[in-house]
Amino acid sequence: MPRPYVLLSAAVSLDGFLDDTGPDRLLLSGPADFDRVDEVRAASDAILVGAGTIRADNPRLLVNSAERRAARVAAGRPEYPLKVTVSGSGDLDPDARFWHTGGEKVLYTTDKGAARAAEALDGLGVDVVPAGPDLDWHVVLEHLYDVRGVRRLMVEGGGRVHTQLLRLGLADELQLALAPLLVGQPGAPRLFGPGPYPGGPAGRLRLAETRPVGDVVLMRYVPTAPGTGPYASAADRHWLALACELAGLCPPSRTAFSVGAVVVAADGTELARGHSREGDPVEHAEEAALAKIDPADPRLASATVYSSLEPCARRASRPAPCARLILDAGVRRVVTAWREPDTFVPGADGNGVLTAAGADVVVLPEYAAAAKAPNGHLLP
Repeated sequence: MPRPYVLLSAAVSLDGFLDDTGPDRLLLSGPADFDRVDEVRAASDAILVGAGTIRADNPRLLVNSAERRAARVAAGRPEYPLKVTVSGSGDLDPDARFWHTGGEKVLYTTDKGAARAAEALDGLGVDVVPAGPDLDWHVVLEHLYDVRGVRRLMVEGGGRVHTQLLRLGLADELQLALAPLLVGQPGAPRLFGPGPYPGGPAGRLRLAETRPVGDVVLMRYVPTAPGTGPYASAADRHWLALACELAGLCPPSRTAFSVGAVVVAADGTELARGHSREGDPVEHAEEAALAKIDPADPRLASATVYSSLEPCARRASRPAPCARLILDAGVRRVVTAWREPDTFVPGADGNGVLTAAGADVVVLPEYAAAAKAPNGHLLP
């Protein structure tokens, strides 16, 4: 299911802490960075914090700039972004400032916590949404997208929420403000907790931007490690978008589709890329990419192939179709945007061939328009 673009936002000390152990909140950022955060909030459809952050910091989560609020209204948007929180227990203080400032609010909780939360927040106009027996982030994000119309979600903490979203591969971007101070207290809260993350210890995020903001340094990172199994990660979306861009490089043809493909290792390392007719007039994108990788490369077994079009199941120009080439290479995960139409091969089902052989196939139809763009002349 489609979901919002998820942006994690945090400020940390040089030694990686979100706060100290004192009774008052430690202000890590200065006026310039607070204004930057206000700008990011104004550009978001919703702002989310965990219930623990509401208890610890009692935040209001507002867009403070009157000019930015006016610009939102002029653009036909609510004055304030939707305010969102999550709580497994549903144990929330109705007097917290979160509930009494800004615009609409929604709480996602468990089936058991919903009754408790509805009683505690009765009369405050909060939309209480049960998200299963356990709090399921996939359900939360899909509901925000489908029901609340959220396309851009800003997550401001705390560390537990940031950790869960990053570990699940659901964070599209991390905006980290590094403050020039040291906390040095072992019991102070950290930004991320221990546990497995996408790509394992070798997985690296890609640095998208770095710049000074007052006396802090803003660093923007995007994930690169593919997801696992049938769930799409944020990095899956990044790599599939790249495959769709590569399709635009194909020499035009009236007898074959234009397709782009990328092969990515489990740790987020790009192994190869290719596009249709890259080397000769009948070469397919997956074929071109796989040909650039040593067949003995051990990373292929845990790699993901991204293809803007479903890998072919039958072809006349080569002995083996792309679905078979992928399986013979040892790859067992494929992410694609668009099922092959009957234009040239009626009843093509490359995804079925892959699934029958035990491969995981993830289809992201929200990228279908980008995949079809260079093929408009071949479609009805």
